[in-house]
This record gives sequence, structure tokens and C-alpha cells, in this order.
Amino acid sequence: MATREKNVWILIVFILCGLVVGGLLGQLASNVDFLWWLSYGEEFGFSTPITLDLQVITITFGLMFQINIASIIGMILAIFIYRKV
Repeated sequence: MATREKNVWILIVFILCGLVVGGLLGQLASNVDFLWWLSYGEEFGFSTPITLDLQVITITFGLMFQINIASIIGMILAIFIYRKV
């Protein structure tokens, strides 16, 4: 049973790495004429951070996701590699 939980965490790490590497490659590909489509994507999240002032401490929450075609391809490749390993 412990190995099943370990596999889920490894899958999550693989997917996150695929998203990050794919996003980076998508940003790099935006300057190449024939690879511009890899950088096409959307951005969503909080446009302005949310601030919680408790007089003793101030906490600021902010979250923004930028998903592009290359990051989706990276996520799919990560899942494919995970299933083969």
C-alpha cells in the first residue's frame, strides 16, 4: 500500500516537471518564427494579490498560472514516461 502512495507522488512530481520544462521551452520558442505556436496559451489567477492584515502580521496571497501549448505537451510526455518506467 505504501508503494501505491509513493507512485502517486512520483507522478505528481513528473507532471509538475513536465509543466515547468514545457513552459520554459514555450517561452524560448516564442522568438522562433516557425515555433511561435508553442508559446500560445492563457494566463489565469489573481490579477492583484489578496492581503490579510491581522495588525500583528500581514499575509499576502497571490497565485497566477500561465499555461501554453508546450507545457501541455510536456505534461503529456511526463505521464507517458511515468507509465513506461
